[in-house]
Amino acid sequence: MFGYTGKVLRINLSAGSCGVEPLRMDWADKYIGSKGLSIRYLYEELAPHTDPLSPENKLLLTTGPLTGTPIPCSGKLAVTSKSPATGTISDASIGGHIGAEIKFAGYDMVIIEGRAQDPSYILIDDDKVSVESADGIWGKGAYETEDLIKAKHGCDHSVLAIGPAGENLSTMACINTDYYRQAGRGGLGAVMGSKNVKAVAVRGTGAVDVPDIKKTTDRIIDILTSDVLVEDNTFVYDVGTTAFLEACNDGGILPSKNFSDTTDKDWVKYNGDVLMTYRQGKRGCGCCGLGCGNFLKFKGGTVEGPEYETISVAGPNAGVDDPESIMKYNEVADDMGLDTISAGDVIVWAMEMTEKGIHDFGIRFGEGEKMCDLLRMMAYREGFGADLADGVKKAAAKYGGSEYTLEVKGLEYPQYEPRGSWGMSLSYAVSDRGACHMRAYAPNVEVFEAAAPPYTAEGKGEMVYQLAEFNAVKFSACICDFWATLDYAILSELLTLVTGKEWTEQDMSDTGRRVINIARAFNQREGFSRKEDTIPKRLVKEALASGPAKGQKIPKEAFDDMLDQYYGVMGWDKNGLMPDELISSLM
Repeated sequence: MFGYTGKVLRINLSAGSCGVEPLRMDWADKYIGSKGLSIRYLYEELAPHTDPLSPENKLLLTTGPLTGTPIPCSGKLAVTSKSPATGTISDASIGGHIGAEIKFAGYDMVIIEGRAQDPSYILIDDDKVSVESADGIWGKGAYETEDLIKAKHGCDHSVLAIGPAGENLSTMACINTDYYRQAGRGGLGAVMGSKNVKAVAVRGTGAVDVPDIKKTTDRIIDILTSDVLVEDNTFVYDVGTTAFLEACNDGGILPSKNFSDTTDKDWVKYNGDVLMTYRQGKRGCGCCGLGCGNFLKFKGGTVEGPEYETISVAGPNAGVDDPESIMKYNEVADDMGLDTISAGDVIVWAMEMTEKGIHDFGIRFGEGEKMCDLLRMMAYREGFGADLADGVKKAAAKYGGSEYTLEVKGLEYPQYEPRGSWGMSLSYAVSDRGACHMRAYAPNVEVFEAAAPPYTAEGKGEMVYQLAEFNAVKFSACICDFWATLDYAILSELLTLVTGKEWTEQDMSDTGRRVINIARAFNQREGFSRKEDTIPKRLVKEALASGPAKGQKIPKEAFDDMLDQYYGVMGWDKNGLMPDELISSLM
């Protein structure tokens, strides 16, 4: 097929070797690329129960057939591994320009395996691949690391880099690129650090072959003007995801003080209008027609963002209303190489533990300036920061307070309160990588569009499945989530134009379902079943005290009903297990 290079670069750090091999096109035909294809590779290559931080684990950087083309919103890369945070499969979608550079260098996928003897970084310059000494950059923040590598090799290289958190194997360590873009969730930065790899720098000078470049380009231009640059999408150019703040607050799903309540009367102090007064510039990822990135300069530094998730966790969920405190939290977390969601959830849990007298972590709600101190303690594993660095589930096991933890499978909750959107509790529970809002975004249907009643279990299994199916195929094609008007008709047409193979809307649906199942098959082989598809105790026992969802909690029987519905739609049994014949069909 066109659109693919047909090549995989495999780097074995233990052996000090690298080689190029053919891409499994039979798998690409079933899984397209990116998310789905990388999970299929790991299912095949990774032995069950592999220690995520051992040399035997692998880190995959996977593009899709649309990567490197002018198709809008196609500048994503899947970073995939077994998660040290959860023990599940974990793929994170990262923006910037790194995906296109890998493709231009001639590879659909880079597989990193083994462990380097000494701290190193990987340099890929088209067909020239080397493992270089990280002397002088090991121990540096992610920002300086990227500066130093570009100063040495040139600004035409895109860089993936970890901060101190990845070096010190925090299970919430992220991977940065273009300074401010992250593969954030699941501790993939720790996997990179466990391999003694500080960074991956890539420069490519090739191109992507398509069957008919004029026809494809003309259609892309038409889609860009008629479907992408329309009102439903362009709000992300104006204020980015800060626009979600008002919608979530008005909808009763903006969490407050470690999910103890929702809504914040002071949200206008740090909303998008306020944050944009600090804006100095804008940018987008490679091949982006929307440009959601906002460079903000404040007295404490510079950051691109902050995104909704970061604003929420460092703002109302921490009892903080100072915009500069929120921006500083974002900047420090990125430089330390910590996922802002997980790190923030652990910190706000620590705030509540202090206030309830369960354990004194020296920080209370509203103390935004102390959040940055805790980030550094976590990144360097100093004091009790060493315990917080491995997530809220493990921290609660040591210090108590498990009834106040918000996590699934060990991955901390994103910033959408499920008591105001019951479907989100199901989405978090069945997500392949633990609590994740990117697998099936229920608030869009239940709250923003009001297309389904939010406080009921009825029909939620099918609803969450449909959302998950679409996202699974979209991310396998490497399309950004911000193309809000994308549908199967356009996606199948674009894949047909680029690959030369006929893709139908039914193919899109079938692929999405297949991707969900291969991820579940991986986790099932690791021992995951219904008992890990959970809902936190707080959501069941405590009703919200304020906001549009006041009085709401999620009865355990309602959650179990939604879970049964979802398993039924998927063809899994009551324990959430896939039959052998279904697993066989994925191969």
